[in-house]
Amino acid sequence: MTPSTSTFTARLAQAAGVVEAGLEALLSDKARHGEIARPPRLMAAMRHAALGGGKRLRPFLTLEAARLLGHDGEGAVRAGCAVELLHCYSLVHDDLPSMDDDDLRRGRPTVHRAFDEATAILAGDALQTLAFEVLADPATDPDAGIRSDLVLGLARAAGLGGMVGGQLLDLSAEGRYGPADLSEADVRLLQMMKTGAILAFSVEAGAILGRADAPARAGLMEYGRALGAAFQVADDILDRESSAEALGKRTGKDLEKGKATLVDLLGMDGARRECRRLVEKAQGALDGFGPQGEVLRDAVRFVVERQV
Repeated sequence: MTPSTSTFTARLAQAAGVVEAGLEALLSDKARHGEIARPPRLMAAMRHAALGGGKRLRPFLTLEAARLLGHDGEGAVRAGCAVELLHCYSLVHDDLPSMDDDDLRRGRPTVHRAFDEATAILAGDALQTLAFEVLADPATDPDAGIRSDLVLGLARAAGLGGMVGGQLLDLSAEGRYGPADLSEADVRLLQMMKTGAILAFSVEAGAILGRADAPARAGLMEYGRALGAAFQVADDILDRESSAEALGKRTGKDLEKGKATLVDLLGMDGARRECRRLVEKAQGALDGFGPQGEVLRDAVRFVVERQV
């Protein structure tokens, strides 16, 4: 393990720990100011969805981008928690019978299996709205303009022009709404929206909190977009090569449904070359940060080399 990789591993573990603690506090049973009550079954389902699993890559990116700009504090942790809450909501809804119909997530029963479908829908709804509540709270940043930028950025990344729109394209790619014959450009667009938008915003959130100037923000945004694209190609490769036991979720879904991925369109060797190209692009986007950007450079290597 190289020194930089060792630092990355330690930072990733540290971020996972502080984010887990932050999520536990946000998902306690005790009603907060302005709330009437927190139904125990709903809270249990939300905790099942959000706690005790996952690499916490998205909040890690928020924390590290903010740290790179000299912003290291509770606000970055809260923003990272908000991104993770939004991500967990998307997993709960993606797993529903009407979507991907999955029984396993992070090695455990999916929320609709552990509880029921109606509870899962409501838990996802509540995780989503809580994410925006956290960003809008002055505890995240005293500057209302910064909080507004965070809310706006997450809404755009998660909504119709981002993750939700990408999910609709993903369903269309399965042939649900007519014949599906996806080109390489179609697949890249789908992946940029469904997966890449939230990953890119995770980096952008750190730039917003860190008051990045225009060149720094542009570099971080380019990095986030390339990392998001690399993540999805690597995920497609894992889906073909790994097992459900290793990943903690069902594999081979795209092949089973006849849905094209970049692995199909480029071949496995071509997909690996595309991963390497995207790693170089992401790392090059951080050139302006010098050695201080090394942990984020390691992050994109981790994304394409991970085995789970």
